[in-house]
Amino acid sequence: MTTLRPSSLRDHLRGSWRILLKELTAFGLIGALALVIDVGLFTALSPHGALKAKAVSTAVSTTFAYFGNRHLSFSHRARTSLGRETATFFGINLITLVFSELIIALFVYPLGYDHASGMVAFINLVTIGLGTIFRFWAYKRFVFLHPDKVHAHDVDLDEELAE
Repeated sequence: MTTLRPSSLRDHLRGSWRILLKELTAFGLIGALALVIDVGLFTALSPHGALKAKAVSTAVSTTFAYFGNRHLSFSHRARTSLGRETATFFGINLITLVFSELIIALFVYPLGYDHASGMVAFINLVTIGLGTIFRFWAYKRFVFLHPDKVHAHDVDLDEELAE
């Protein structure tokens, strides 16, 4: 069994915090730009139907976010197959879209708010905020993997992702 010396433990923790800070900062920047895209499109399209507007705004902002996160936020992480990575990324965003659509539909239909009302715009922002927390965790866990998990010979990637 190997033990970490205090200085190497300190170096490891310092390096881990730097990486986490880089990921959070870049994720926040990409997220802020994606938020502008999402809210802008949603606002412009919501008079034609809030649910359609949400689907379009999410598709466009998610595409932007994929490239931004892959090449900025998580650029230091391992690359797996492009198909697996994009399918998982867009699958996670599909989950958040379904959640958003259900909540918006609740406010528009049973509660009777107008598609372009301030309340529906506010609910859109709330669902984006909740989805962002879920997405950050899910991207790190399932999409942009740590290089040790991808390149280690004794790690079964399918088993690791199933945990």
